[in-house]
Amino acid sequence: QVQLVESGGGSVQAGGSLRLSCAISGDVDTDSCMAWLRQAPGKEREGVAWIDADGEAQYGASVVGRFRISRDRVDNSLYLHMNKPNPEDTAVYYCAAEPGIRCRGRTDFTHWGQGTQVTVS
Repeated sequence: QVQLVESGGGSVQAGGSLRLSCAISGDVDTDSCMAWLRQAPGKEREGVAWIDADGEAQYGASVVGRFRISRDRVDNSLYLHMNKPNPEDTAVYYCAAEPGIRCRGRTDFTHWGQGTQVTVS
């Protein structure tokens, strides 16, 4: 059984930085696509960043150049490095995984974390 647990959310000032973590446990195979998605109040869930098993990363248009996704296979974790966030980045951030595929900007995933709130002011 796959379990994804996010941490690191909280309040941050605009222009600062924050790192979100996702602890991965269970049968997430080496070919999994992993991603961060977010949902702001009253808005649809949107993809923020994706990383394929080979390390290739993709970013949503609103965060490119500011956020960075990384994956550590040694400690089984996924990270989202948020640099210079702005109030429009306020949302619940979710870690997600889909086994055996390339990401290709997908927003539907089999495995989800419970989410962590990020508030930028």
